[in-house]
Amino acid sequence: MRLRRATARDHEAVGAVTVAAYEDFTLGPDDPYVEHLRNAAARDLEAELWVATPDGTDEVLGTVTICREGSPWRELGDHDEGEFRMLAVAPGAQRSGVGEALVRLVMDRFREEGATAIVMSTLPQMSGAHRLYERLGFERTPERDWKPAPHVQLIAYRLDLA
Repeated sequence: MRLRRATARDHEAVGAVTVAAYEDFTLGPDDPYVEHLRNAAARDLEAELWVATPDGTDEVLGTVTICREGSPWRELGDHDEGEFRMLAVAPGAQRSGVGEALVRLVMDRFREEGATAIVMSTLPQMSGAHRLYERLGFERTPERDWKPAPHVQLIAYRLDLA
């Protein structure tokens, strides 16, 4: 598996993978958040978009958005914390190590930059993702849970890098 920065030619596939990975957690195709998930070009422009591909091909197996300080995609991060969003793995590639590889990439990137921690939000229903985060050392931080919309509750996780 290869991890690399996304390019413009990846945007459509990244959007499709993200929408597919989050499908069970949206209100359906008319949910306005679906277009937000699909908009990989904006994430690539305003944050740092990464993809996982099989060796030798450009098929997008998974993606993650790294949100540095100043990015409009940040939701929780303090000035000394890293943050990531929209970790998504294509349904056919789930449980194959793609998500873990992408989260480890995030961890390595922020360690190299000297961040003290990494934070992120997730839906309470995303139990598979929670198991991954907890296995990698992230801990629940309920004091940072929040509601971006009246019908959406997000729970927070944090990994101490200090």
